[in-house]
Amino acid sequence: MTDWERRSVVRVVPPLRPRKLAKVPFVELAEGRLQGVVSSGSDIARVYVSSIAAGTHTYSCGTNNNRPCGGLSGAPCKHLQALVTEAVLQYGLDRVARYLRVDVGEGEDLLSRLDGAPERAPAAGVFSRFLRHLAYLELPDTTEPIAELQWFPATRAVR
Repeated sequence: MTDWERRSVVRVVPPLRPRKLAKVPFVELAEGRLQGVVSSGSDIARVYVSSIAAGTHTYSCGTNNNRPCGGLSGAPCKHLQALVTEAVLQYGLDRVARYLRVDVGEGEDLLSRLDGAPERAPAAGVFSRFLRHLAYLELPDTTEPIAELQWFPATRAVR
């Protein structure tokens, strides 16, 4: 068992370049989608849960109270554009393109290579993980294990 397998923490991979956390505070490659939370440009109390499915490139965007984005009119809205921009900053163009299963040539824009259509995608799980992420940011600094993160037994399983 390696040293990192015995710890209750996982090394966080830093972003490739600094991101605008005020605009896109949460972005992830999960559940077969590039997904995240994007702040509204007009209302500080509103956020959008935006996503693009890997392979099909269908996309979804809606508010935190389950209303569809008004900017989805046959093309990705500005929230999806911001999500893609920040995902590329966080993970790098190659990783995001590979995850979405799209070929991006030299000098091409990732968003221009996506050929999906709007399709409602589940948003509650993404928003819930974002809120959990915020809760962890409010915890005081400690080197002690956090009880709710103790998912794995302390000893190796018997086979």
